[in-house]
Amino acid sequence: MANKIRLVVGGIEYYINTEDDEAYVQKLGDELNRHLDELMKKNPFLSTTMAAVLAALEYCDESKKAKIDAENLRAQMKSYIEDAGTARLEADEARREIERLNKENQALRARLVK
Repeated sequence: MANKIRLVVGGIEYYINTEDDEAYVQKLGDELNRHLDELMKKNPFLSTTMAAVLAALEYCDESKKAKIDAENLRAQMKSYIEDAGTARLEADEARREIERLNKENQALRARLVK
């Protein structure tokens, strides 16, 4: 069920319908307000709209870079999992060969004793 949340960002009141928790949405709004304040303090000639656009661009950039990083990590993990599977198969094969050689060794020793 959607929550109707009152949020004030950049001095403008918004009502947002969301499935997210109100505390979470308020934290997002607080973070955005802090970011807008920082941008406007650095450049007092920015309007709220201009600061909001710059903040949106920065968040979009961060999001894209995070997605690229996540995809790279997924690819790395896939490679590591494949390598681990190959190593497991090689280890199983080596164990079987050791068992075969131990049996052959025991058979040869038994023949020497006779």
